[in-house]
Amino acid sequence: MSWFFSLVLTVHILVALAIVGLVLVQHGKGADMGAAFGSGASGSLFGSSGSANFMSRTTGVLAAVFFVTSLALAYVASSKPKTSGSVMQETVQSQAVSLPVPAGSEGAVAPVDAGSKAKDIPK
Repeated sequence: MSWFFSLVLTVHILVALAIVGLVLVQHGKGADMGAAFGSGASGSLFGSSGSANFMSRTTGVLAAVFFVTSLALAYVASSKPKTSGSVMQETVQSQAVSLPVPAGSEGAVAPVDAGSKAKDIPK
């Protein structure tokens, strides 16, 4: 299962980097007006509108792959068996817990600092 996790994680990271790169390379909607007046977009590799369609479709496919790899990573991470728990859980379970004193009984009272301003008022 470890090799599957490593493979999915590698694909996930590569797809994420590819999505970032494609989004940065794409032109916004406002670039179409400049392309109409001869800014050189008509002589591109994919034609005048082919690059926008190719890149937007590629981005969509990569987004779908990113979504699937995210779900696969979540499934693999949640299906791993718990071996021994965390160190903090073992520490909390091993400490002694003091029970609360009932309200009506005169149990052990915490010492009050002599210099504190809070004083007990006798009843």
